[in-house]
Amino acid sequence: MPIDLQLKQWRKSDDFVDSFYAEEKTPFHLYYFSSLVDRDIVQKDLLPYFNKEEIGTIEEVALKLPIDDIKVTDDSSEIQDYLLRGYVAVQLKKENTKLALLPAIAKKGRTVSLPEVEFSVVGPKEAFVESLDVNLNLVRKRLPVPQLEVKEYTVGNLSKTRVAVLYLTDIANSENVHTVIQRINDISFDQINDSSYITQLIQDNNNSPFPQFIDTERPDRVASVLAEGKVVILVDGAPHGLIGPTTLFEFFSAFEDYFLNWIIASFFRVVRLFAVIFSILVTPIYVAVLTYHYELIPKDLVSTLVTSRSAIPLPPILEAIILELAIELLREAGARLPTKVGQTIGIVGGIVIGTASVEAGLTSNVLLIIVALSALASFTTPVYQMGNTIRLIRFPFLISAHFLGLLGVTLCFCFLLIHLLRLTSLGRPFLEPLYPLRLADMTDAIIRLPFTLQNKRPVEVQAEETVRFAKKKDKKKKQKDIDEFYT
Repeated sequence: MPIDLQLKQWRKSDDFVDSFYAEEKTPFHLYYFSSLVDRDIVQKDLLPYFNKEEIGTIEEVALKLPIDDIKVTDDSSEIQDYLLRGYVAVQLKKENTKLALLPAIAKKGRTVSLPEVEFSVVGPKEAFVESLDVNLNLVRKRLPVPQLEVKEYTVGNLSKTRVAVLYLTDIANSENVHTVIQRINDISFDQINDSSYITQLIQDNNNSPFPQFIDTERPDRVASVLAEGKVVILVDGAPHGLIGPTTLFEFFSAFEDYFLNWIIASFFRVVRLFAVIFSILVTPIYVAVLTYHYELIPKDLVSTLVTSRSAIPLPPILEAIILELAIELLREAGARLPTKVGQTIGIVGGIVIGTASVEAGLTSNVLLIIVALSALASFTTPVYQMGNTIRLIRFPFLISAHFLGLLGVTLCFCFLLIHLLRLTSLGRPFLEPLYPLRLADMTDAIIRLPFTLQNKRPVEVQAEETVRFAKKKDKKKKQKDIDEFYT
């Protein structure tokens, strides 16, 4: 489209500025979108120079104005692209088709704040924001090395969203990098509003409830995984980064584990894994035992269960589903309401509904305790997306337990295991290091061993440089430590 026709279209927008400065030494036309441009830059850095110097050609604008990244072009599509990114277009003569494009982008957005989803008691307190440039700065100051490469792409036919792929050359596997770049280039979608759009468009299996990229808001975690040889995706407008390839066990690893003693961190990881298994299986096992397998109940518990269910008119499956749905409703209500109101609804609502349901004879107090513990255990998952998955897969287990008892629970677990065995992240096994079995990666999977034993990068990323640091050989001490002189 010619520039004259484009100007007619742009003038329909109230935030488009079309000004002619005839009293300056060099008369010129100025075009820009006021909502995208910093007016101080226009008034202080641009207009005064046209009044001081006489400029004969549009090419002289780039030479005489002390502004970097000035572009001169007559390509109407390029002019449109830069204007919509916050540039100012200068035209010396109306009949001149060439325009000078000067950067005057308005830097608007929130400042770096505390992490909200991945908060840690110890460690850095910075989180990503919605600005891609700020996020890149947060990563680069943690990895001030030339090997950190950033490849930027524009995705979305309408949104024109900036997407950056980060990796360390000579460390990251080139196949992983090419896979991510190819999938991003193949995206055909009109609008990309958040990094979650990218996840759904490039992950290996869109029909799996399991996330195949780790979504993180912590720049320190991004810097750490880049050093391991992984690939990171940052999206302009999204306060989260995507990490891949990843494994199932990484979703239960909080980054705070690396700030704690390895024994304490390993204990917390085992607790989280146990909590997840407990959250998925405890309610289905309760339904299966009460429906089909009475003989498995210990004699000491029979009287307690009989007493708690003596006045309940519903079968165990309906009783469990009612309580599970009530928990989910409270969770959704607490998440959608304002923070202070949501906290009150979650606490008071849980107490009131739980007490009322038991007193009304709709649910037993034993099942209420089990469902409450199950919900509490699901909250231990550090990554929010995996927590949603755990909430979902409890329901197929419940239904299977009702129809087939413990056999149904076993079959459902087998189907889940088969799905996880077939699942991949950027083509890498999702259940690594258990399948395929890689003992070298066990140093930072279910438990976290000391840093001195983690001298190699994870096998799953297939890094170009596998050794992180050379192990020190044990040598006999030739000199006493300072504390040994006083013993």
